[in-house]
Amino acid sequence: MFHEPRFWTALAFVLFFVIFGKKLWTVIASHLDARASSVRSDLDEAARLRREAEQMLEDATRERESTLAETQAMLARSEAEAAALAERARREAEAAATRYEQMARDRIQAAERAAIREVQERAAAIAVSAARDVVAAHLSQDSQAASKLINESIDALPAALRRSAA
Repeated sequence: MFHEPRFWTALAFVLFFVIFGKKLWTVIASHLDARASSVRSDLDEAARLRREAEQMLEDATRERESTLAETQAMLARSEAEAAALAERARREAEAAATRYEQMARDRIQAAERAAIREVQERAAAIAVSAARDVVAAHLSQDSQAASKLINESIDALPAALRRSAA
């Protein structure tokens, strides 16, 4: 037994721990305590970061919801404004079409009146020319009737002038 290397190794191992055990134990324990403290502080930091992340998530969610609500409100306002603009444009187009239609009718009526007046003037000019020719031919044949016609016309002139003045 004393000659076996296993015995001496075991004895050295036991003596090593008996002599240096307390010192090793305190160093190992302090190292393990420091490691445990480091792990604890890391866990506390992780918990704090998680709380902050959850708070940031809640804030982002609230902000997203408020932004979504604002966006929907803006869309509703834009749609209402677009509808109002479309209605106003439709009314203005109808009013413009009505004005253009009335202007066209007025032009047509003015053209009709001008055409009628021109036809009447030409008809009157033709009638006067024809009457002149007929009267000239008739008066050139009968000089006594021509004198009588001239005297009657001179007598009727003041009455015709009063009628035209009135």
